[in-house]
Amino acid sequence: MAFGSFREFLNQLEAAGELKRIALPVATELEMTELADREMKKPGGGKALLFEEPVVNRKPSPFPVAINTLGSWKRLALSLGAESVEAVAAELGSLMKAKPPVSVRDALKLLGTALELRHARPRRVSDGPCKEVIHRFEAPPPRTEPWPPAPPLGEPGAPVPSPTLLELPVLRCWPLDAGRFITLPCVVTRDPDTGERNVGMYRMQIYDDRTTGMHWQLQKVGARHARRHLELGTRMPVAVFLGGDPVYPFAATAPLPDGLDEFLLAGYLRRKSVELVQCETNDLEVPANADFVIEGYVDPREPLREEGPFGDHTGFYTLPEPYPVFHVTAITHRKEAVYPATIVGHPPMEDFYLGSAAVKLFLPVFKMNFPEIVDIALPAEGVFHNLVFVSIRKTYPMQAYKIMHGLWGMGQMMFTKYLVVVDDDVDVHNTSEVLFRLCANTDPQRDSLFTKGPADVLDHATSEIAIGGKLGLDATRKLPGEGFKRPWPSLIRMDPAVKAKMDRLFNL
Repeated sequence: MAFGSFREFLNQLEAAGELKRIALPVATELEMTELADREMKKPGGGKALLFEEPVVNRKPSPFPVAINTLGSWKRLALSLGAESVEAVAAELGSLMKAKPPVSVRDALKLLGTALELRHARPRRVSDGPCKEVIHRFEAPPPRTEPWPPAPPLGEPGAPVPSPTLLELPVLRCWPLDAGRFITLPCVVTRDPDTGERNVGMYRMQIYDDRTTGMHWQLQKVGARHARRHLELGTRMPVAVFLGGDPVYPFAATAPLPDGLDEFLLAGYLRRKSVELVQCETNDLEVPANADFVIEGYVDPREPLREEGPFGDHTGFYTLPEPYPVFHVTAITHRKEAVYPATIVGHPPMEDFYLGSAAVKLFLPVFKMNFPEIVDIALPAEGVFHNLVFVSIRKTYPMQAYKIMHGLWGMGQMMFTKYLVVVDDDVDVHNTSEVLFRLCANTDPQRDSLFTKGPADVLDHATSEIAIGGKLGLDATRKLPGEGFKRPWPSLIRMDPAVKAKMDRLFNL
């Protein structure tokens, strides 16, 4: 189902009993986080919240704030216009099975073809609701001196023309955060050589009315584009949009293979092409139905600026690090715009559902490369990709280790610290069941694989930034070729006929 606006999606959530309206004034500094955190911790992810009277710097904001809109399985299914995320994954899987791939390159080409079967290719339009209000700003001259410390944003200052970054209802999420952070931005960049577009999601710390940090980590596509612009000595156009169809943030965070357009995935999921309109101050394109668009640039030749600390999805604060500065050249928005936000912190949070849904959707892609895989789960306690459970149909010795090496080589799975492989009769979404098999089926010395590789930049536990160790655990039944010389015992299970008889006799 294609949503013409973010408000339309919120109305759908309200009709389904999935939205709570907060009519009292609530500050974007910490107060919204406290209410949203309590809601996200409720069974099933709680409800979406719509703050109708946001308070920014002790002043009311004209823009309502919506949070936790994708923080449950039901709301994710509603955003996709489907009965469930599994139904969407099954449909994509059936499309891709029409012509089984014979190589990884063939698999990626097939994925692109499958996405296009709904005529999902984005199309260009001349105008859209995201341009109902337009504010342009002059681009400052290139900076050569180091950046000064960021000024505090929690205190009201002199009035500035509206809307600048300071007027938007951007959240300061946690007490030790360095400032207010845009937490749900869809960031559009382009490869200067190939012209290929990327839509990613990188947090943005607001420094002042026209500059933010751009926290694209070194493994991200946006960072790669910036490195190429640095080599070319050119300024890099960047566009950030918020709101519009709820599939946009899902597409921006999905583990798409490099080179596949996120707007193509969004068009497939919404069953309608994404209409794109060119920005006012650069030649990038953004969804015409977005609520806010923040246009600007990153100049890779400028000095980096300290960004953070920030209360992150790890449940800890990430420490300050130097990152590029994003300069704002224009802000456009709908007249009745709603500001979308999220928070991250100690799990479970909204990002747990987004990450798990991405794994469900792209499970067919994993299975194309590893047909023995039955299911994959990212437990909430693993804060996204730190802990991964995989079930496989095991048919030969050392097969679990093949899966470990293969998954560590696929996209963001390279960040996985702990990878547990179990047999196909284990429900990987039941953490208790996985831990039972892990404790029962493993000899720590025999069944552990230690290795090294890229680590999440946000992981504070690694000795070096972006470099860390990994542990794979083979919790499958052991075969003779794996050094196990005794018969493998049978799992205790009751006779099915006895179970059926007891059910009949006692109405169980």
